[in-house]
Amino acid sequence: MSTNKGKEKTGAENIEWDLSDLYSSIDDPDLKKDKKQVLKQADEFAKDYKGEISELSAAEFSEALQRYESLIQTAGKIGSYSHLIWSTNTEDPALGKILQEASELGSELSQKLVFFNVEWLKLEDEKAESRIQSEELKKWKHYLTVSRQYKPHTLGEEAEQVMSAKSVTGRSAWNRYFDETLGAARFEFEGEELTEQQVLSKLHSPDREVRRKAHASLTDTFKDHSRTLTYIFNTLLADKHTNDKLRGYEKWISSRNLANQTDDETVDALIESVTGSYELVQRYYKLKKRLLNFDKLYDYDRYAPVAASTETVKWDKAKEMVLEAYGDFHPEMRTITEEFFDKNWIDAAIRPGKRGGAYSASTVVSVHPYVFMNFDGRLRDVQTLAHELGHGVHQYLARKQGELQSSTPLTTAETASVFGEMLVFSRLMDNLNDPEEKLALLISKIDDTIATVFRQVSMNRFEELIHTERREAGELTTDRFSELWHQTQHDLYGDSVELTDEYKLWWCYIPHFLHTPGYVYAYAFGELLVLALYDSYKKSKNGFSDKYLKLLEAGGSEWPHDLVAKLDIDIRDKEFWKRGLSLFEKMVDDAEQLAKELGK
Repeated sequence: MSTNKGKEKTGAENIEWDLSDLYSSIDDPDLKKDKKQVLKQADEFAKDYKGEISELSAAEFSEALQRYESLIQTAGKIGSYSHLIWSTNTEDPALGKILQEASELGSELSQKLVFFNVEWLKLEDEKAESRIQSEELKKWKHYLTVSRQYKPHTLGEEAEQVMSAKSVTGRSAWNRYFDETLGAARFEFEGEELTEQQVLSKLHSPDREVRRKAHASLTDTFKDHSRTLTYIFNTLLADKHTNDKLRGYEKWISSRNLANQTDDETVDALIESVTGSYELVQRYYKLKKRLLNFDKLYDYDRYAPVAASTETVKWDKAKEMVLEAYGDFHPEMRTITEEFFDKNWIDAAIRPGKRGGAYSASTVVSVHPYVFMNFDGRLRDVQTLAHELGHGVHQYLARKQGELQSSTPLTTAETASVFGEMLVFSRLMDNLNDPEEKLALLISKIDDTIATVFRQVSMNRFEELIHTERREAGELTTDRFSELWHQTQHDLYGDSVELTDEYKLWWCYIPHFLHTPGYVYAYAFGELLVLALYDSYKKSKNGFSDKYLKLLEAGGSEWPHDLVAKLDIDIRDKEFWKRGLSLFEKMVDDAEQLAKELGK
């Protein structure tokens, strides 16, 4: 199969990660040993503590938590390795087998350990609070406090065991099927059979005909798989509805908000603020249409660059850009980031069977994060690299909080990543003198911000509709999914972008809808928070960088609003979101002013 013949090399073709800090291979004896050992240790843990949680002293409960963390860490190491290696080639049955084995092991372990959580939540509130406030359990104070919020939504031990067991052949299996379906899909483009990621990349081409053909190629293959993808969506929507009913969650989004350590009111304020500012997006696209000299701006034109540069950004140059931007902000950020490059913690090569998209996997606190992406040599790939390495630095620093408190809720998980992008963008802008180049870069940043804030919120609105309709009216047809997608997209773009009939089907390839229902608003949350943080950084005299790194080090050991408050920001203030949106509006103002100065 051809993988984009004639395309200029980026230098990332051989950038593949070394997973040996987890395991050396799928046949590593340590992997097999850990799989057996963790189940044995779980049995010993259950033997020592089952039925005893309520009677433990604070010191004894501390010892139990240490053993619990160790079990979670071993399982996390196995699960991380299995998922990471499978991500690089979803077509390899041997890697699929390893992934499935890890999923089944995780479920079996969960069934053995579920008593620990159930018994902790059964503890009377007064007794639980006494433990939480004890000196012996200080290390896990936030974890224990947050866990108590799940008391109304946790079932009995046997029911929880069944839920865990069935997830392997339910939700997890359907998500894997979705990933492998699109991972194996091929998209015909000018006589070549390309991967989804390769064709999606062409939507950023300066050549309109290339964008149009890429759009048609994607749509044609989505149509071929639409029946399968529709069924997967319907099944997972129904699965979530069942789980929400069993656990007593009032709304489809309630469990996500709880996991994000935020409340419905804060999220509603964010959604209302963003949807109430859709006119900024429409105003911007009218400017972009003028800059591109188009009579109509179609959906496949949204990411068109306004400068016709086809220059490929080499991997080494991208690396230099990120390291310099991070180093200017804080030397420790550069030092940590250099480890990702020097020790092969990044997988950036585009190759057949590799999953699309990008992520940073925190793995376990005893190892380190790994960054996954598909580097195609575009300037936006530099921003993606900065984004994922922002996650990586965050996860690296937060390891000191231990296995149960290193992870952050999704709302603040995007902070470091988007801040990393902003550092690179601002450095690039500061180094440009040509107004044409400044405008082109600013347009690219506005495109990204719209994708991160406004498009994600429009997708949240789509999720709201499909979850509600699936619960109230049953299965949705492909056409009905497409109608609701078109409706929520039209709300965003208005008459500034002409939405094609083909674009109606483009809901079907977005993994967040299935893997993490309700996730998408976290991107908007993170971007608007970062705009405010970056504004504070630019206005601060000194000390901001050190405070910022302290925030990252805290991981999930404090409430998100308390962490951010240390940087003088109140995310619970309903007016807060308007600050970020006003800073976005200034970007649009600046673009309009630059265009005016250039006579465009």
